[in-house]
Amino acid sequence: MDTKISTSIMCADFLRLGEAVKELESSGADYLHFDIMDGHFVPNFTMGPDILKSIRGETDIPFDTHLMVYEPERYIETFIQAGSDLVVIHVEACRHLHRTINLIKENGARAGVAINPATPLSALDYLLDEVYMVLVMAVDPGFAGQSMIPSAIGKIRQLKQKITQSGLDVKIQVDGNVSFQNAPRMVLAGADILVAGSSSVFRKDMTISEGMKALRRCILGMDV
Repeated sequence: MDTKISTSIMCADFLRLGEAVKELESSGADYLHFDIMDGHFVPNFTMGPDILKSIRGETDIPFDTHLMVYEPERYIETFIQAGSDLVVIHVEACRHLHRTINLIKENGARAGVAINPATPLSALDYLLDEVYMVLVMAVDPGFAGQSMIPSAIGKIRQLKQKITQSGLDVKIQVDGNVSFQNAPRMVLAGADILVAGSSSVFRKDMTISEGMKALRRCILGMDV
């Protein structure tokens, strides 16, 4: 399985951010994942486009930007100009999804949509052929360190079936408690890209490199 790992910059040590990016690069991270929060759609604030700009000149790893904000169309051009290669917007936060998806693509980035744990897959019925990726949230967005909502595994499996039956090539990304225990289950259910954070890559008892190696071993089934 060619599962990709998108590493959550929100979980890195910001005092050593440059060092963390270099270690992620040497460890083979497939994407850098930026969680952008507005304190309104989710009860938390995180980084802005200046963080992306500061990192963009230091690495060629693709930027995977997850906009957890209301009215994301107001920020899309800014984050793409800051270096985003993939921009993900929430079904629940956007009034005109098709228009916003097209705005992402018109500005030169790949488009993705995210769905919260309580959002049914039917919300994607008229969107799947428009996007590169669907992000399935395995926790309610806003904070790192939460436990996975058990229904997420079944949701990933159902989405995989939906994509296959439609004959589409749409990637499935999963975010939320991507631990060494949960990652294999997510991949077996159909996940193509895992967002790795404090449960695996950014742990206090491991270096970033050790966390990346351990997560890849789990995905390959060596530790299952």
